Amino acid sequence: MNQFVFDFEKPIVELEKKIEEMREYAFVENVEISEEIARLEAKAQKLRQEIYAKLSRGQLYQLAKHPQRPYTLDIVERIIDDFIELHGDRRFADDPAIVAGIGMLGEKKVAIIGHQKGRSTKEKLFRNFAMPNPEGYRKALRIMKLAEKFDLPVLSFLDTPGAYPGIGAEERGQAEAVARNLFEMSHLRVPILIVVIGEGASGGALGIGVGDRIIMLENTWYSVISPEGCAAILWRDSSKFNEAADAMKVTARDLLEMGIADEIIKEPVGGAHRNYDETAQILKENITRHLNELRQFSKDELLDKRIEKYRKMGHWGEG
Repeated sequence: MNQFVFDFEKPIVELEKKIEEMREYAFVENVEISEEIARLEAKAQKLRQEIYAKLSRGQLYQLAKHPQRPYTLDIVERIIDDFIELHGDRRFADDPAIVAGIGMLGEKKVAIIGHQKGRSTKEKLFRNFAMPNPEGYRKALRIMKLAEKFDLPVLSFLDTPGAYPGIGAEERGQAEAVARNLFEMSHLRVPILIVVIGEGASGGALGIGVGDRIIMLENTWYSVISPEGCAAILWRDSSKFNEAADAMKVTARDLLEMGIADEIIKEPVGGAHRNYDETAQILKENITRHLNELRQFSKDELLDKRIEKYRKMGHWGEG
């Protein structure tokens, strides 16, 4: 897989390439230049920390869309044992844009749902670019109801550019499917942990995004519309997504400050796409901690706290 590079990453990638060339040269020519390599590695690490600490909202938005970020199944295969994927909504079809199933997180069974993107052109088309149809949301709800029946916590991974806006999707009740999930998740009597791992766009994400806690990887976003979509509407120019991102405040830091997100999960330096295994391990530790905390509440306490959480969102005034 060819490495995809944003403009702000180029200085880092160029330095990393030079380090790799020096390693290869040292091996082929059998020369000792380990001190020089170590000096450049320290320089590269410092450069990564400096660049990624100063990213704008627009750059963080880009990073969330990085084509080499880990997707739901990349994480599931690293943190879930004995995962069994379940298919179909029992009404119309199976939607590959949403994956769902049952597995073991450590010694505990969990139900898992999540958006799934593809990397090759064939995979992207198969997954419909992680844009679910109504049957995707109904499949997710079927698994959530199964989790409720067997008293399993629900783990939901968000990473979508939005629900699919096609004619067929609307004919089959896209709006109703999303709305139904919002209603059902609001009073599902098991713990629900929402994990934003990439893009969290509009109702496409919210359709499986109502839960007791929302945690976000640090280079992700979650909003009613993408900055590019907002810019296209306001200025008829999607290239102005930087201005839109600043105005909308869509990043994980913004959502934490607004009380929407409950915690930001640190990624490996340079982003989750640089180290899948480390990212998965960090997520596993934090997911396990949150689920253990949520398991301490009774079902009635869970529902009361969930309602309280969403009632506190936003600012209201009467005039």
